[in-house]
Amino acid sequence: MGGAQPYRAGKLPAVRFTAAAVQIAPQKGDVAANLGRIADAAIRSSSEGADLVVFPETSTSGYFLQGGVADAALTTDSLAGELSGRLRELTRPLDVILGFYERADEGFYNSAAHLACTASGCEVVHLHRKFFLPTYGVFDEERFVTRGGHIGSYRCRFGDFAILICEDIWHSISATIAALSGAEALVAISASPARGFAGDNIENLERYERLLRSISEEHGVWTINSMLVGFEGGKGFTGGSMIVDPLGRVVARGPTAQEHMLMAEVDMNEVARARAASPLLSDLKCSTLEIIRLLKAAAREE
Repeated sequence: MGGAQPYRAGKLPAVRFTAAAVQIAPQKGDVAANLGRIADAAIRSSSEGADLVVFPETSTSGYFLQGGVADAALTTDSLAGELSGRLRELTRPLDVILGFYERADEGFYNSAAHLACTASGCEVVHLHRKFFLPTYGVFDEERFVTRGGHIGSYRCRFGDFAILICEDIWHSISATIAALSGAEALVAISASPARGFAGDNIENLERYERLLRSISEEHGVWTINSMLVGFEGGKGFTGGSMIVDPLGRVVARGPTAQEHMLMAEVDMNEVARARAASPLLSDLKCSTLEIIRLLKAAAREE
């Protein structure tokens, strides 16, 4: 359960690290208070051995802000600065991934930032802007935020990662693009109101498990999922965060409807083993150009 191994430029060595997925119930619209709670949880996770801590979608503000997005939105620089001031008690490096409403010159986004943090401050490693914005049922995101324009992998000290936000996960092509671009671990953050109570379990949370296990098994990737909890306007968020290995097995699962810190060891060596046993991603890479041709043909038919 020790800290992640360092790497040099070029090919990364396989690493083991401890990941924490934190289920948090933010105070709606109170960014300062939420950043304080995020920092407290990050420091605690580090003290308990985490090298990476992941917070849910819109964890700095709550999800259903609608016209209040403008008041709660942060630039990436201000997010890094605010966390830097709150993480001076860190005793070793900690990577933090969290969802927030982002303010940029071109508009507002539902975003997630990967930050590399020490007691001296936080540096932005990567930014993902939510690509698929839901506009059905209780959702109306496209009225208040702009669609992101990129899905792909990036390199951090643990290996090649990608980030997806909630609705991105529900479209299988998102994870496929991330894996084809080199991702060996997907961080999937969500703010998912509970829907469907006909059976013993929450139906959309069951769907999340099927999605995450399928993504990991098909592409041979780790999936680290952090889910929002709490209530906003009578809507309750599910919790039930999961960490899934490259064989599609849930290795850790959080409780529903309550705050929790879920921790598990992530062994990146397992990616190569899973892909050797089931070379679906390799087959996909060999057929990519033909798949693109078919997609273009299907789009023309529409």
